[in-house]
Amino acid sequence: MKELKIFSPATVANVSCGFDVLGFCLDSIGDEMIIRKTDKKGIHITKIEGYDLPYEAEKNVAGVSALAMLEDAQPDCGFEIEIYKNIKPGSGVGSSSASAVGSVFAMNELLGKPYNKTQLTNFAMKGEALASQSEHADNIAPAIFGGFTLVKSVAPLEVIQLPTPKDLFAVIIHPQIEIKTSEARSILPKQVALQDAITQWSNVGSLVHALHTNDYTLLSKSLTDVVVEPYRSELIPHFDAVRQNALKHGALGCGISGSGPSIFSLCHGKDNAQNVAKAIKDLYSKTNILFEIYSSKINTQGIKIL
Repeated sequence: MKELKIFSPATVANVSCGFDVLGFCLDSIGDEMIIRKTDKKGIHITKIEGYDLPYEAEKNVAGVSALAMLEDAQPDCGFEIEIYKNIKPGSGVGSSSASAVGSVFAMNELLGKPYNKTQLTNFAMKGEALASQSEHADNIAPAIFGGFTLVKSVAPLEVIQLPTPKDLFAVIIHPQIEIKTSEARSILPKQVALQDAITQWSNVGSLVHALHTNDYTLLSKSLTDVVVEPYRSELIPHFDAVRQNALKHGALGCGISGSGPSIFSLCHGKDNAQNVAKAIKDLYSKTNILFEIYSSKINTQGIKIL
């Protein structure tokens, strides 16, 4: 193969209680990219559609992760990258990680798969760090592994793939405002009260158990964030109203997707997801903020070749 077209999915990170460690993969939104092998060495971004992003590889998230892999692999070729950007930068559903993952996944395929999923995650983290000023994998891991993932450790990198209950759906509302990941991280406290820490790690443990046992009731009880959400929710207009409305109409839980402004709701079944989506849409339509809303089954495959 000389060329591949891939779908690199959007993702939800943190999942309420799992700041920087938990994430899950979406099915209905993502970027498309075309990567081809060239005789000319290096990484060359030749086309970008959708949003205004830099063409210089060292300034582009997809380029930085690709350069990290290229330096390690030392292949006797180079690569051209075309990016068809459908995920708005700063939306909170893993726009930068989709770019970072897409380039390394496709390059790995074209080179005959010398790297495993954990190694690909490691390369992609280099690109993600360009966008957020820190290396974290809670968006990257679910995009590569699919479904729910838990990042056990970053140094050394260890990713645990978690099971996904088959009737679990996500509803995402994306208010058309931008919150930069680096800014959303800067407002967080450097220290956490012991009682809050105990509550948080109890919720993480319960959530992981709920995923393993298909326990939707326990899952619902676990989707609470007492550490990060109280600070970041103030950046998102009408966040509390959206959450209350989602829960009122049967959502299992509702929280900030990544650093925002997108808000996710997890739902048991497609019908429930549609009801929750309608309730949130009706509420937000009364504001003067443009928004997009979509529902998605949890994507257990992750990134894929088209």
